[in-house]
Amino acid sequence: MITRSPANVQIARDLASSPGPSSASPPAWQRQLADVVRDPAELCRRLGLGDEALPGAQDGHALFEVRVPEAYLSRIRPGDPDDPLLRQVLPLVAETDAIDGFVADPLEEADHTPRRGLIHKYAGRVLLIASPACAINCRYCFRRHFPYQENSPSRAQWQATLDYLREDTSIHEVILSGGDPLAASDRQLAWLVARLEEIPHLTRLRIHTRLPVVIPARIDEALLEWLGSTRLQKVVVLHANHAHEIDEHVAAACSRLKAAGVTLLNQSVLLRGVNDSVAALAALSERLFEASVLPYYLHVLDPVSGAAHFDVPDEEARVLVEALRDHLPGFLMPRLVREVPGAASKTPL
Repeated sequence: MITRSPANVQIARDLASSPGPSSASPPAWQRQLADVVRDPAELCRRLGLGDEALPGAQDGHALFEVRVPEAYLSRIRPGDPDDPLLRQVLPLVAETDAIDGFVADPLEEADHTPRRGLIHKYAGRVLLIASPACAINCRYCFRRHFPYQENSPSRAQWQATLDYLREDTSIHEVILSGGDPLAASDRQLAWLVARLEEIPHLTRLRIHTRLPVVIPARIDEALLEWLGSTRLQKVVVLHANHAHEIDEHVAAACSRLKAAGVTLLNQSVLLRGVNDSVAALAALSERLFEASVLPYYLHVLDPVSGAAHFDVPDEEARVLVEALRDHLPGFLMPRLVREVPGAASKTPL
C-alpha cells in the first residue's frame, strides 16, 4: 500500500478551495504542487537512467510513493545515479529491508499528541501539523509512516488545539510543520496565524518547510502578505541538504522572506551518499549564507524504517564535523544533534 494518499487528497482540496486571481487560475506554486513526477519509471526516463534502477525503485515506491516537483527535478544531473539530489528522492530496494532499531515512529511522537494535529514535546513550544501534504517525498523522512489522516484537523477541530494553547500560558512559540505547512493554502494559513495572534502569551511563529527549496515560487505576494503582517516574531527553518539544491530561484525566494522580516535558518540531515563529506557540508554552509540563511542543525538520521541505507554512525559524524571546523567560521557551523525520544531538547553529539 502506498502511503501519503491523504496528502494528495489535501492538495486536490486546496486547489479547489483556494483560487488565485480567478477561480480558474490557482497560483503558480499550487499548479507546480499538483504537477509532480509520481512514477519511478518516469523519473528514471526523464533523467536518462538505465532500466537496472527500476525494480528497486518500484519496490520502494510501493512503500512510500515517489513525489518530485519539476523545479527540483531540473537541478538533478541527468544520467548520474549517484547525484546527491537524486539519492534523496529515488526509491531503492534497500527500503524494503527490515533493519533492527529502524521503526515506524522513531521519535515516539504518538506519545506526545494531546490534541489532533498538535505535538507537545518541549517546554515553551508546540508543533502543529498545519498540512499533511508535502511537495516532495524525501526517502529518509522520519514521518514517512506518520498517521496524517488522524492528525489533519478541520477548522472546527482546530478550536480544541487553540483552546489548549490558550490554557497553557507557558507556551510562547508555535511551530508550523507537516507534511509541509506551506503546502496549505494561504487562506488557511492566514486564518490559523490570525487565531494564534489572538493568544496573548504567544510571541513567536516558526515555520519548518522545504517548499521554498523545492518549489521556490511558493514565496509569492499572497504568502508574504499574511506572513509579513503578523505581530509574531517570524522564523523560517528551511531544509536543504546539499549546495546544489540552492539555485538562483531559491536564493531569490530567501531574499523575499528576509525582506518580510523573517529570520532564516536551515536544518539538514546527514545522509550517506548525499552530504557525508567535508567538501559537501562546507559548500552547503557557504551557499546557504550567500542566500542569507544561517546553518542551524545537522541532524543524524532518525531511525525510521526504510531509511537505514542513509545512516552515518555517530562517531563518523563527530569526526566529520570536527574536520569541518577547519574549513568554516564558527557562525557557519551547524550543530550536530540527535533527537532522542523523551529528552527535553535536541541532544548534541
